[in-house]
Amino acid sequence: MTPPIVVENLTKRFGHFTAVDHVSFEVAKGEIFGFLGPNGSGKSTVIRMLCGLLAPSEGDASLLGMSVRRNAAEIKRRIGYMSQQFSLYRDLTVRENMRFFGRLYGLSRDKIDQRQKELGEYLGLGPYLDRQAGLLSGGWKQRLALASALMHEPEIVFLDEPTAGIDPVARRELWNLLFDLSARGITLFVTTHYMDEAERCTVVAYIYLSKLIAHGEPSELKKLPEVTPEGCRRIEIRAEPVTRVLDRFRAHPQVRSATIFGEAAHLVVEERFTDEAVRQFAHEQGFSGALVRNVLPTLEDVFVAMTLAEEKKRFP
Repeated sequence: MTPPIVVENLTKRFGHFTAVDHVSFEVAKGEIFGFLGPNGSGKSTVIRMLCGLLAPSEGDASLLGMSVRRNAAEIKRRIGYMSQQFSLYRDLTVRENMRFFGRLYGLSRDKIDQRQKELGEYLGLGPYLDRQAGLLSGGWKQRLALASALMHEPEIVFLDEPTAGIDPVARRELWNLLFDLSARGITLFVTTHYMDEAERCTVVAYIYLSKLIAHGEPSELKKLPEVTPEGCRRIEIRAEPVTRVLDRFRAHPQVRSATIFGEAAHLVVEERFTDEAVRQFAHEQGFSGALVRNVLPTLEDVFVAMTLAEEKKRFP
Protein backbone atom coordinates (compact mmCIF):
# COMPACT_ATOMS: atom_id res chain seq x y z
CA MET A 1 0.00 0.00 0.00
CA THR A 2 1.37 3.41 -0.98
CA PRO A 3 1.90 5.69 2.05
CA PRO A 4 -0.44 8.71 2.17
CA ILE A 5 2.54 11.09 1.94
CA VAL A 6 5.58 10.39 -0.25
CA VAL A 7 8.18 13.13 -0.76
CA GLU A 8 10.93 12.64 -3.34
CA ASN A 9 13.78 15.15 -3.74
CA LEU A 10 11.42 18.04 -3.08
CA THR A 11 13.23 21.31 -3.82
CA LYS A 12 12.21 24.95 -3.86
CA ARG A 13 14.33 27.84 -5.09
CA PHE A 14 13.56 31.53 -4.94
CA GLY A 15 15.97 33.03 -7.44
CA HIS A 16 19.46 32.02 -6.32
CA PHE A 17 18.26 31.07 -2.82
CA THR A 18 17.42 27.41 -2.13
CA ALA A 19 14.79 27.25 0.61
CA VAL A 20 14.29 23.46 0.43
CA ASP A 21 17.06 21.24 -0.92
CA HIS A 22 16.18 17.72 -2.20
CA VAL A 23 14.10 16.62 0.78
CA SER A 24 12.76 13.04 0.78
CA PHE A 25 10.64 11.12 3.31
CA GLU A 26 7.45 9.06 3.64
CA VAL A 27 4.61 9.24 6.16
CA ALA A 28 2.59 6.10 6.91
CA LYS A 29 -1.18 6.00 7.38
CA GLY A 30 -2.23 6.96 10.89
CA GLU A 31 1.25 8.19 11.76
CA ILE A 32 1.95 11.28 13.83
CA PHE A 33 4.83 12.76 11.86
CA GLY A 34 6.75 15.47 13.70
CA PHE A 35 8.48 17.97 11.44
CA LEU A 36 11.01 20.10 13.30
CA GLY A 37 13.63 22.71 12.58
CA PRO A 38 14.64 26.25 13.55
CA ASN A 39 12.86 29.26 12.09
CA GLY A 40 13.94 29.84 8.49
CA SER A 41 14.98 26.23 7.99
CA GLY A 42 12.38 25.46 5.31
CA LYS A 43 9.55 23.87 7.32
CA SER A 44 6.82 26.23 6.15
CA THR A 45 7.99 26.03 2.53
CA VAL A 46 7.75 22.22 2.62
CA ILE A 47 4.23 22.40 4.07
CA ARG A 48 3.12 24.94 1.48
CA MET A 49 4.33 22.66 -1.32
CA LEU A 50 2.64 19.61 0.21
CA CYS A 51 -0.63 21.52 0.56
CA GLY A 52 -0.53 22.54 -3.10
CA LEU A 53 0.03 26.22 -2.33
CA LEU A 54 3.52 26.44 -3.82
CA ALA A 55 4.91 24.66 -6.89
CA PRO A 56 8.19 22.75 -6.41
CA SER A 57 11.24 23.83 -8.39
CA GLU A 58 12.42 20.23 -8.57
CA GLY A 59 11.29 16.83 -7.33
CA ASP A 60 7.72 15.91 -6.44
CA ALA A 61 5.48 14.71 -3.65
CA SER A 62 2.31 12.65 -3.67
CA LEU A 63 -0.52 12.92 -1.18
CA LEU A 64 -3.08 10.10 -1.26
CA GLY A 65 -1.55 9.02 -4.56
CA MET A 66 -1.88 12.45 -6.19
CA SER A 67 1.03 14.60 -7.35
CA VAL A 68 1.34 18.04 -5.81
CA ARG A 69 2.45 19.25 -9.25
CA ARG A 70 -0.57 17.96 -11.18
CA ASN A 71 -3.37 17.57 -8.64
CA ALA A 72 -3.03 20.53 -6.27
CA ALA A 73 -6.74 21.45 -6.39
CA GLU A 74 -7.90 17.91 -5.57
CA ILE A 75 -5.32 17.58 -2.79
CA LYS A 76 -6.63 20.75 -1.10
CA ARG A 77 -10.12 19.21 -0.93
CA ARG A 78 -8.86 16.07 0.82
CA ILE A 79 -6.56 17.47 3.48
CA GLY A 80 -7.11 19.57 6.58
CA TYR A 81 -4.94 22.42 7.83
CA MET A 82 -4.72 23.96 11.29
CA SER A 83 -2.52 27.05 11.49
CA GLN A 84 -0.34 28.21 14.37
CA GLN A 85 -2.26 31.44 14.86
CA PHE A 86 -6.01 31.31 15.42
CA SER A 87 -7.28 32.25 11.96
CA LEU A 88 -11.03 31.67 12.19
CA TYR A 89 -13.66 34.40 12.31
CA ARG A 90 -13.68 35.87 15.80
CA ASP A 91 -17.00 37.68 15.37
CA LEU A 92 -18.78 34.49 14.32
CA THR A 93 -19.97 31.89 16.80
CA VAL A 94 -18.46 28.43 17.05
CA ARG A 95 -21.46 27.06 15.14
CA GLU A 96 -21.16 29.69 12.39
CA ASN A 97 -17.44 29.04 11.94
CA MET A 98 -18.03 25.31 11.55
CA ARG A 99 -20.85 25.90 9.08
CA PHE A 100 -18.72 28.29 7.07
CA PHE A 101 -15.93 25.75 6.67
CA GLY A 102 -18.43 23.04 5.87
CA ARG A 103 -19.79 25.14 3.00
CA LEU A 104 -16.25 26.06 1.94
CA TYR A 105 -15.55 22.35 1.44
CA GLY A 106 -18.80 21.86 -0.49
CA LEU A 107 -20.69 19.86 2.14
CA SER A 108 -24.49 19.68 1.97
CA ARG A 109 -26.59 21.25 4.72
CA ASP A 110 -27.47 17.82 6.13
CA LYS A 111 -23.81 16.76 6.12
CA ILE A 112 -22.79 20.01 7.84
CA ASP A 113 -25.39 19.41 10.55
CA GLN A 114 -24.18 15.84 10.98
CA ARG A 115 -20.48 16.80 11.21
CA GLN A 116 -21.22 19.72 13.52
CA LYS A 117 -23.02 17.41 15.93
CA GLU A 118 -20.32 14.71 15.70
CA LEU A 119 -17.42 17.11 16.18
CA GLY A 120 -19.23 19.09 18.85
CA GLU A 121 -19.55 15.93 20.91
CA TYR A 122 -16.10 14.55 20.06
CA LEU A 123 -14.22 17.78 20.84
CA GLY A 124 -16.48 18.92 23.69
CA LEU A 125 -17.62 22.02 21.82
CA GLY A 126 -21.33 21.42 22.37
CA PRO A 127 -21.79 23.92 25.23
CA TYR A 128 -19.93 26.62 23.26
CA LEU A 129 -21.69 26.41 19.89
CA ASP A 130 -23.36 29.80 20.28
CA ARG A 131 -20.38 31.59 21.82
CA GLN A 132 -18.33 34.02 19.74
CA ALA A 133 -15.04 32.45 18.71
CA GLY A 134 -13.10 35.49 19.87
CA LEU A 135 -14.33 34.99 23.44
CA LEU A 136 -13.01 31.43 23.76
CA SER A 137 -9.87 30.62 25.75
CA GLY A 138 -6.74 29.58 23.86
CA GLY A 139 -7.35 25.87 24.33
CA TRP A 140 -10.96 26.05 23.13
CA LYS A 141 -9.97 28.19 20.16
CA GLN A 142 -7.58 25.42 19.12
CA ARG A 143 -10.36 22.85 19.48
CA LEU A 144 -12.54 24.98 17.22
CA ALA A 145 -9.69 25.28 14.72
CA LEU A 146 -9.29 21.50 14.77
CA ALA A 147 -13.03 21.01 14.33
CA SER A 148 -13.02 23.30 11.29
CA ALA A 149 -10.07 21.38 9.81
CA LEU A 150 -11.94 18.09 10.31
CA MET A 151 -15.36 19.14 8.96
CA HIS A 152 -14.86 17.47 5.57
CA GLU A 153 -13.34 14.27 7.05
CA PRO A 154 -9.83 14.69 5.62
CA GLU A 155 -7.45 11.74 5.51
CA ILE A 156 -4.41 13.94 6.23
CA VAL A 157 -4.29 16.89 8.63
CA PHE A 158 -1.44 19.41 8.80
CA LEU A 159 -1.03 21.07 12.20
CA ASP A 160 1.40 24.00 12.37
CA GLU A 161 2.49 24.37 16.02
CA PRO A 162 -1.03 23.52 17.25
CA THR A 163 -0.28 24.05 20.95
CA ALA A 164 1.67 27.32 20.73
CA GLY A 165 0.46 29.76 23.36
CA ILE A 166 -1.94 27.47 25.24
CA ASP A 167 -1.64 26.26 28.83
CA PRO A 168 -0.17 22.86 29.80
CA VAL A 169 -3.55 21.27 30.57
CA ALA A 170 -4.98 22.32 27.21
CA ARG A 171 -1.80 21.07 25.50
CA ARG A 172 -2.18 17.63 27.03
CA GLU A 173 -5.89 17.46 26.17
CA LEU A 174 -5.20 18.46 22.58
CA TRP A 175 -2.51 15.80 22.25
CA ASN A 176 -4.89 13.18 23.62
CA LEU A 177 -7.24 14.14 20.76
CA LEU A 178 -4.39 13.81 18.26
CA PHE A 179 -3.57 10.33 19.58
CA ASP A 180 -7.20 9.36 19.12
CA LEU A 181 -7.31 10.75 15.56
CA SER A 182 -4.16 8.79 14.78
CA ALA A 183 -5.77 5.61 16.14
CA ARG A 184 -8.71 6.24 13.79
CA GLY A 185 -6.33 6.15 10.83
CA ILE A 186 -5.98 9.88 10.16
CA THR A 187 -2.43 10.86 9.20
CA LEU A 188 -1.11 13.85 11.15
CA PHE A 189 1.75 16.10 10.02
CA VAL A 190 2.76 18.22 13.02
CA THR A 191 5.30 21.02 13.44
CA THR A 192 6.37 21.95 16.95
CA HIS A 193 9.18 23.62 18.88
CA TYR A 194 8.38 21.66 22.05
CA MET A 195 10.74 18.71 22.51
CA ASP A 196 8.33 16.85 24.80
CA GLU A 197 5.79 16.97 21.96
CA ALA A 198 8.36 15.71 19.48
CA GLU A 199 8.88 12.72 21.81
CA ARG A 200 5.17 11.89 21.39
CA CYS A 201 5.40 11.63 17.61
CA THR A 202 5.64 8.26 15.88
CA VAL A 203 8.39 9.52 13.58
CA VAL A 204 10.27 12.81 13.54
CA ALA A 205 12.23 14.62 10.84
CA TYR A 206 14.59 17.53 11.40
CA ILE A 207 15.31 20.09 8.68
CA TYR A 208 18.21 22.52 9.00
CA LEU A 209 19.21 25.20 6.49
CA SER A 210 17.00 23.63 3.78
CA LYS A 211 18.30 20.05 4.17
CA LEU A 212 16.73 17.12 6.01
CA ILE A 213 19.49 15.98 8.37
CA ALA A 214 17.64 13.53 10.64
CA HIS A 215 14.63 11.26 10.09
CA GLY A 216 13.33 8.28 12.04
CA GLU A 217 11.67 7.08 15.20
CA PRO A 218 12.80 9.01 18.31
CA SER A 219 14.35 5.88 19.82
CA GLU A 220 16.36 5.26 16.63
CA LEU A 221 17.65 8.82 16.39
CA LYS A 222 18.94 8.71 19.96
CA LYS A 223 21.24 5.83 18.98
CA LEU A 224 22.94 7.68 16.11
CA PRO A 225 26.74 7.81 16.48
CA GLU A 226 26.75 11.58 15.95
CA VAL A 227 24.62 12.01 19.08
CA THR A 228 26.96 10.32 21.55
CA PRO A 229 30.53 10.25 20.16
CA GLU A 230 32.51 7.02 20.26
CA GLY A 231 34.34 6.60 23.55
CA CYS A 232 31.84 8.80 25.39
CA ARG A 233 28.72 8.40 27.50
CA ARG A 234 26.00 10.64 28.89
CA ILE A 235 25.51 11.16 32.59
CA GLU A 236 23.23 13.16 34.86
CA ILE A 237 24.45 14.87 38.01
CA ARG A 238 22.03 16.05 40.67
CA ALA A 239 23.45 18.48 43.20
CA GLU A 240 22.79 22.06 44.27
CA PRO A 241 23.22 24.68 43.02
CA VAL A 242 23.04 23.10 39.58
CA THR A 243 24.44 26.20 37.86
CA ARG A 244 27.67 25.89 39.86
CA VAL A 245 27.81 22.14 39.09
CA LEU A 246 27.62 23.02 35.42
CA ASP A 247 30.37 25.64 35.71
CA ARG A 248 32.80 23.35 37.58
CA PHE A 249 32.30 20.27 35.40
CA ARG A 250 32.56 22.22 32.14
CA ALA A 251 36.14 23.00 33.09
CA HIS A 252 37.06 19.31 33.53
CA PRO A 253 39.26 18.01 30.66
CA GLN A 254 37.25 14.77 30.31
CA VAL A 255 33.89 16.55 29.87
CA ARG A 256 33.01 17.10 26.20
CA SER A 257 29.82 19.11 26.74
CA ALA A 258 27.43 20.04 29.54
CA THR A 259 24.02 21.64 29.88
CA ILE A 260 21.24 22.04 32.45
CA PHE A 261 18.20 19.79 32.04
CA GLY A 262 15.48 20.52 34.57
CA GLU A 263 17.07 20.39 38.03
CA ALA A 264 20.10 18.37 36.93
CA ALA A 265 23.22 18.78 34.81
CA HIS A 266 23.54 16.55 31.74
CA LEU A 267 27.08 15.87 30.58
CA VAL A 268 28.80 14.07 27.72
CA VAL A 269 31.96 12.63 29.26
CA GLU A 270 34.76 10.37 28.16
CA GLU A 271 34.16 6.75 29.20
CA ARG A 272 37.39 6.76 31.25
CA PHE A 273 35.74 9.40 33.46
CA THR A 274 34.05 6.73 35.60
CA ASP A 275 31.14 7.28 37.98
CA GLU A 276 33.55 6.93 40.90
CA ALA A 277 35.84 9.58 39.40
CA VAL A 278 32.84 11.86 38.75
CA ARG A 279 31.70 11.55 42.38
CA GLN A 280 35.24 12.18 43.59
CA PHE A 281 35.52 15.34 41.49
CA ALA A 282 32.08 16.47 42.69
CA HIS A 283 33.19 15.95 46.31
CA GLU A 284 36.36 17.97 45.71
CA GLN A 285 34.26 20.80 44.30
CA GLY A 286 32.00 20.88 47.35
CA PHE A 287 29.11 18.76 46.05
CA SER A 288 29.15 15.94 48.59
CA GLY A 289 26.35 13.42 48.04
CA ALA A 290 25.92 14.29 44.34
CA LEU A 291 23.75 11.74 42.55
CA VAL A 292 25.30 10.41 39.33
CA ARG A 293 23.64 8.13 36.80
CA ASN A 294 23.86 7.21 33.13
CA VAL A 295 21.13 8.68 30.91
CA LEU A 296 19.97 8.36 27.34
CA PRO A 297 20.07 11.40 25.07
CA THR A 298 16.90 13.43 24.60
CA LEU A 299 15.59 14.56 21.24
CA GLU A 300 16.94 17.99 22.07
CA ASP A 301 20.39 16.37 22.41
CA VAL A 302 19.84 14.68 19.04
CA PHE A 303 18.98 17.88 17.22
CA VAL A 304 21.78 19.89 18.82
CA ALA A 305 24.32 17.18 17.92
CA MET A 306 23.02 16.84 14.36
CA THR A 307 23.04 20.62 13.89
CA LEU A 308 26.65 20.92 15.07
CA ALA A 309 27.69 18.02 12.84
CA GLU A 310 25.99 19.63 9.84
CA GLU A 311 27.65 22.98 10.56
CA LYS A 312 31.07 21.30 10.62
CA LYS A 313 30.35 19.82 7.17
CA ARG A 314 29.20 23.10 5.67
CA PHE A 315 31.52 25.49 7.46
CA PRO A 316 34.73 23.53 8.18
